[in-house]
Amino acid sequence: MTSRALAVVLAGAATAGCGASGGSDGGSADGKGPERTRITVGTMPVADTAALQIAIRKGFFKAEGLTVRTTTLSGGAESVSRLRAGAIDVSFGNYVSYFLAHANKALDLRIVSDAFQSAPGTHAVLVPKDSPVRSLKDLEGKKIGVNTKRNISALLVQKAGKAEGAAFDDDKDFVEIDMPNMGTALESGSVDAVQAVEPFVTAIEKSGAGRVVADLGKPPTAGFPIAGYAGTAAFTEKNPKTVAAFQRAMARAQQQAGHRSNVVAALPHYTKITAEEAAQLRLGGYPVALDPARLRRVVDLMREFGYLEQEIDVEPLLVRTAP
Repeated sequence: MTSRALAVVLAGAATAGCGASGGSDGGSADGKGPERTRITVGTMPVADTAALQIAIRKGFFKAEGLTVRTTTLSGGAESVSRLRAGAIDVSFGNYVSYFLAHANKALDLRIVSDAFQSAPGTHAVLVPKDSPVRSLKDLEGKKIGVNTKRNISALLVQKAGKAEGAAFDDDKDFVEIDMPNMGTALESGSVDAVQAVEPFVTAIEKSGAGRVVADLGKPPTAGFPIAGYAGTAAFTEKNPKTVAAFQRAMARAQQQAGHRSNVVAALPHYTKITAEEAAQLRLGGYPVALDPARLRRVVDLMREFGYLEQEIDVEPLLVRTAP
């Protein structure tokens, strides 16, 4: 399959239970259940969100009295804007975008569940197969495609590049490209490299559109906290039982996602890749509990590269209501 064909397939990925936001239903009449029985969750067709799909498919949300509708987003910037607008109730998003939005007072957010941490092969920089580039140092001054500027993608590239003596400028060196279109961008030559995540890393390699030049799942960015699920402070404070129900369902799903077979089984249902392709993917970790010490690593790296001018206290941003 060509990368262009894969892009078309992956771009059309639909999550289970997908639907427009359009408001959420009220809770149970006796007040014992969640305040909202229907919520809309922003997601992306990437391996990072496998636990959300497991929770939907296995009825974990239903068991908590929740109906979860999902809507697909392009990246962290859209997650922030749609949460702020009230178009979605909870959203998957990368921690860099969330912390940056909070620091800039663009969004008063609260993190309700962890989602994903990197591992070898889950996040990589790829170049065209015939490119002379052999290292991140070789990419200085060239164009690197990321799904959103000043997010986790650019930050991981900068940290890995620094270890090789390379420096990148957020405004000059990074170009925004939706993940499903990265293989096509490499083939067309519109960029010199892309920073992709699974399943797109494997898709680009398999199609012959590109090869990995830097594995960002290895030191110095090994085991890095990538993304979680967040809501606004207003939503989480108004709907504590709903949030707790969401957390309990996600904790069960994150635990199940720790078994590779469950993730491989889920991926074809929301990314439209085949079962054979899913079995080949490199998978990272799915933390069950929110850990401020882990997330502090994100803040420290943001400070190192000037994304944040002031410290952020992570602890008050975590909602930990589930027993």
